[in-house]
Amino acid sequence: MTTDAPMQAPRFARPLFIANAAVAWFGVALSATLNASGYYLYQFDATKPTLLGNVAGGQDSPLERLIDWIGYFTILSNITVAVVMTVLAANPGIFTRRTAGGAIWRALRLDSVVMIIVTGVVYNLMLAEGGKTGWDALSNAMLHVIIPILTVVVWFVAGPRRILSFSTVWLSLVLPILWAIYTLIRGAAINAYPYPFFDVITNGYASVLIFVAVILVLAVLINLALLGFDRLIARITPVTAFATQED
Repeated sequence: MTTDAPMQAPRFARPLFIANAAVAWFGVALSATLNASGYYLYQFDATKPTLLGNVAGGQDSPLERLIDWIGYFTILSNITVAVVMTVLAANPGIFTRRTAGGAIWRALRLDSVVMIIVTGVVYNLMLAEGGKTGWDALSNAMLHVIIPILTVVVWFVAGPRRILSFSTVWLSLVLPILWAIYTLIRGAAINAYPYPFFDVITNGYASVLIFVAVILVLAVLINLALLGFDRLIARITPVTAFATQED
């Protein structure tokens, strides 16, 4: 298995992991603060009655805003980055354990890269809107541009290498699939969805499920590409072991 070999990363990896975690936590905290404070006062759009946050009167309750906020894939992917990078900086040995827990952390490390890539690509190709200003513009840029780019760069530069395998690729699909299932079930219960392409009421289940399948295929391809790069770099560029301990 890939984890039989020591996990490797350059000596400067830990500061990069800390920086990545700090930026991700800042982006998540800023977004959470704006949502919780009622910063976003939406105008009700009668043409989009089935999107989250589009409520009559332009304002829902703080609890509703929080639940809606957590339900966005963008937020899930950024929180995943923040948590994984924090753990990687604090306790890298957990990613090499030959246990179910270690396998889960390796899958989450891959998730942190792949999910944030999907977030950046889908948003900038399908959802991006102009006219954002102030704190909204900063929050949007953090979640959809800065954190995705930083996370990918840190992975390419610092890895760590030798923690991925084909089993990691398939295990990493569990989290996004669970999010999709939760989103569809909750959407059916409240008649509201986080994204237009997830809107079953408007598009129908066939269209939404096809979109989900396409994104999953894209995720698998990205996973395999990252696995291939990881193995290539680990083979041709040996680096100083960052952590081989269990704790």
